[in-house]
Amino acid sequence: MSRIGNKTITIPAGVEVEITAANEVTVKGPKGSLTRQFNPALKIENNDGIITVSRPNDEKHIKQLHGTTRALINNMIVGVSEGYAKSLEIVGIGYRAAVEGQKLTINIGYSKPIVIIAEDDVKVECKTPTEIIISGIDKQRVGELASNIRAVRKPEPYLGKGIRYKGEKIRRKEGKTAAKS
Repeated sequence: MSRIGNKTITIPAGVEVEITAANEVTVKGPKGSLTRQFNPALKIENNDGIITVSRPNDEKHIKQLHGTTRALINNMIVGVSEGYAKSLEIVGIGYRAAVEGQKLTINIGYSKPIVIIAEDDVKVECKTPTEIIISGIDKQRVGELASNIRAVRKPEPYLGKGIRYKGEKIRRKEGKTAAKS
């Protein structure tokens, strides 16, 4: 029995949810709107501001879809009402980033700067040259762009230099001097 799938979703004020017969869910809120198609085997209902997702049987793949569908709808509602944001920090001497419109330029120790162009629905900003903030209404796109930026130079274990999520703990290794005694 899916614990996540059985939870109901309460629609906050200012958010509208439309569910079509083909299980296409459209969520509109103050920050924008999102649309997503879900598996027609599941039953999605909106009863007076409370959304419930129910499944027809207990087959394994239907159970998996049950919890995933409920979580995705909840993420859509949170995205259009509050939004999502990920913060990255750059650690290393001479490592920096700059934003021009939707174009993020990262100087991170390679011979040429790395340029990453963000999609229209995701906003990228740099408060300082070593801090990047990615925000938007779609949790998947925000996380994916943050992951792609981090993959440019992952933090290395000896000095901790590279791009990391804000608050991420990097497991450090001791260098060669640890063997001498």
